[in-house]
Amino acid sequence: MKQIMKKKYILGALACLGGVCLLSCNRRGLGEPEQKYVGVACYNESDAFVGELLTCFKEECEERKLALTIRDAAGSQRTQNDQVRELLEEGCNVLCVNLVDRTDPSEIIDMAREKGVQVIFFNREPVMEDLTQWDNLYYVGADAEQSGVMQGELAAQVVSEKDAMDRNQDGKIQYVILEGEMDHQDAIIRTESVTNTLEECGVVLERLSYGIANWSRVQAQNRMTQIIEQYPTEIELVLSNNDAMALGAVDAYKEKQYLKEEMPIFFGIDGIRPGLNAVKSAELAGTVYNNKEKQAEVMAELAYAIVKGKQSEEIGIESNQYIYIPYEKVTLENVSDFLADKNE
Repeated sequence: MKQIMKKKYILGALACLGGVCLLSCNRRGLGEPEQKYVGVACYNESDAFVGELLTCFKEECEERKLALTIRDAAGSQRTQNDQVRELLEEGCNVLCVNLVDRTDPSEIIDMAREKGVQVIFFNREPVMEDLTQWDNLYYVGADAEQSGVMQGELAAQVVSEKDAMDRNQDGKIQYVILEGEMDHQDAIIRTESVTNTLEECGVVLERLSYGIANWSRVQAQNRMTQIIEQYPTEIELVLSNNDAMALGAVDAYKEKQYLKEEMPIFFGIDGIRPGLNAVKSAELAGTVYNNKEKQAEVMAELAYAIVKGKQSEEIGIESNQYIYIPYEKVTLENVSDFLADKNE
């Protein structure tokens, strides 16, 4: 079985941050500015995972006495570019950017480089060619392939333990997959890696349908309702690129008044609070935890090192500019550990 675990390196000193950390990214002159100001540009704050991640990040910044301004682009790259321009003009010391379009960060990079402001991209990973344009660009997130592999391993285990899952006893598992955005890297990789892993585990699959639901619970419910009308009894497994869409699929079956034993098995990714609760109640058979607490901590530590111009605590970093936080499998057996306050 292929195991995707990113090797972690230790960043003992942040000397790689553009030749030692900058004292003030907006060049206000000699000496430290009175206010240490982090500007955050997110693609869509209504995204369940991003919302939880930003809540954690706010707490981490408060602990470090970093001022924080968050701008929500509501899914528009043009809006995000304008918001970044405003954050830079307002004098932010470091930028944290959750890209709307991961393939189009050039304008943001150019604006930040002109001001000398270092950028921490998070959650939505830029393509490597863009991240290597400038030494003062970083990415904090997780490895999408690892999440798909883990989801596939969870699903394969359930298939092996539940003979009744193959309802028509044809030796194949009929499944539906709910994908995030069209052409989005994480959606593509999660989809490919989960099905590849299931097949490597010996599970014979037959895809009945799929849906693009843009990470949205409501859109997933609408799409799943259409699929159920086409395949009212045939679906045995629903794989979702995130928890919100998995929960939307469950909602669709509930609305049509299916009994629990008549529903397929559902799996998600991210471990948002509603997803964890659904694992606890056995509505989801499992999910893969995207460690928002650790990502927020690393982002805040890196931002703090930049604005303070001194070393941070040791941070795992890969290829000088990438920081990947490992995923974790969540099942009924261990979900209570994740529902506990992970900040304690």
